[in-house]
Amino acid sequence: MYVDIVPNRKSPPAILLRQSYRQGTKIRKKTVANLSHWPLWQVESLRKVLKGETLIPARGAFLIERSLPHGHVEAILGTIRRIEVEHMIASQPSRERDLVVGMLVEQILHHSSKLADTRLWHTTSLGEELGIQDADENELYRALDWLWGRQKRIEKKLAKRHISESSAVFYDVTSSYYEGDSCPLVRWGHNRDGKKGHPIIVYGTLCEQEGRPIGVDVYPGNTSDPETLSDQLVKLRNSFGLKRIVLVGDRGLLTQTQIDYLREYPGVGWISALRSRAIGELLEKGWLERSLFDARNLAEIHSPEFPHERLIACYNPLLAEERKRKRKELLEATEAGLKKVAAEVERRTKRLLNKAEIGLKVGKVLGKYKMGKHFRLTIEDNRFEWGRREEKIQQEEALDGIYIVRTSEPIEVLSAENAVRQYKNLSRVERIYRTVKGLDILIRPIRHRTEVHVRAHIFLCMLAYYVEWHMRSALAPLLFEDEELDELRRTRDPVAKAKPSESAKKKKSTLATEEGFQVHSFDTLLKALSTMCKNYCNIKDGGPSTTFVQYTEPNALQQRAYELLGLRGGVPVTHKM
Repeated sequence: MYVDIVPNRKSPPAILLRQSYRQGTKIRKKTVANLSHWPLWQVESLRKVLKGETLIPARGAFLIERSLPHGHVEAILGTIRRIEVEHMIASQPSRERDLVVGMLVEQILHHSSKLADTRLWHTTSLGEELGIQDADENELYRALDWLWGRQKRIEKKLAKRHISESSAVFYDVTSSYYEGDSCPLVRWGHNRDGKKGHPIIVYGTLCEQEGRPIGVDVYPGNTSDPETLSDQLVKLRNSFGLKRIVLVGDRGLLTQTQIDYLREYPGVGWISALRSRAIGELLEKGWLERSLFDARNLAEIHSPEFPHERLIACYNPLLAEERKRKRKELLEATEAGLKKVAAEVERRTKRLLNKAEIGLKVGKVLGKYKMGKHFRLTIEDNRFEWGRREEKIQQEEALDGIYIVRTSEPIEVLSAENAVRQYKNLSRVERIYRTVKGLDILIRPIRHRTEVHVRAHIFLCMLAYYVEWHMRSALAPLLFEDEELDELRRTRDPVAKAKPSESAKKKKSTLATEEGFQVHSFDTLLKALSTMCKNYCNIKDGGPSTTFVQYTEPNALQQRAYELLGLRGGVPVTHKM
């Protein structure tokens, strides 16, 4: 008897168990059973039995001695090689480059200390893939020194790839708290993390139009944002060799002093925004009128106080309503706190409160809600009176929903709408900081003690975000990402509140993609990829030459993720060790 597979033109093949026999001079065959409903592995097993082969259970044939999560490592390493980050770090292979790439991958996967890195890459296939299993933490610190020495060259390669003459370059500054005081960069300053009682380190990031970082600089914690600007101009003009650039920064960075400084550099344009005080003065002097917004939400205005630049006034009614609501709540909360202080002053008849004690209590209330400018206060020994400054409140209400973008670029080069869009693109730099601080890469806590290691660590985190940016862009169909966002940013009303596309709304409401996959966050998708393992197998009694590696068969989700990343489809590979 034998198994016969008979093809059907428009249907699955028929799988038949047949017996052959001789009738005279002819060979005849008889169908004994139809096996078409059997799974293929059962059919193959029966075929081997009919051939006289002995079947051995899989457990008896070979052992899986060790399994290491591999799919997420392959996804990140594959992306690093596809976008040539290894080549940007160093054009020639080296031990240092492999160690830096290993730390970069670990920064995306686990964001741990360097000592922990040397432990963690034994729990995945990363150490073996890069040949760095034997590295210790001291070697990693030396690799960080090596990376910092190459930072300028790497940044030049990034700039050459992503920006050109007349490009818009986006710059923003942030800070991160520091545990300890041994690093010379640590200073007390404006802590954006809200972590009280901790000194900080300041760093500023340059990024290109699409949000990819191209450079980062680290400063002592007491450095103000505008003080960092001159270094960026030197980098853009001298290091990157750009003669014509447009620098985009927020109103806290590109102050009037800094804009006057930029004017001294030929070929340097800028886009920023006015502070509320300057907008109020334009209203008072009649250069800005609310009637401009009766027909549309955007209008160009001119003022002799801002010569040689364009002012684009914008009005967002939803933003105005939100600010009005928030101010009302803060004023009411401040009043409630001041009433408590006033009641305590009246209640204290035996030990009266003096002026200083009352001032401390009032200061706590005003410091909490930041509404002191809207209240009139009278503080004396055993006396406290307060009241709203309605004229100040009304003046601020007149500015609700209004903001003004300022730029040096002529209208022939940059339309008013695109100037507003470019200013709003600063949100892409802010996304870098959200990601490296709190989502995936976790730049904090900063564990390094020397200035070089801190600088190299922050640069490593920037490179990790660069890789993650490319992965998120490629994997967008599987993530909670709006795949139409870039197109919407170019075409939608630049002033009106941003709205997600219909496809993004559908993804979030159904929690499923159009292909039927569950929608993931970047973190959960990496975890789903990690279930694809690298299995170390050994044939029983086969000797050392029969040890081999077998990769887990990818499921449909993993296969799709690899296709989107432009990598091999995760097809299982077997090879001798």
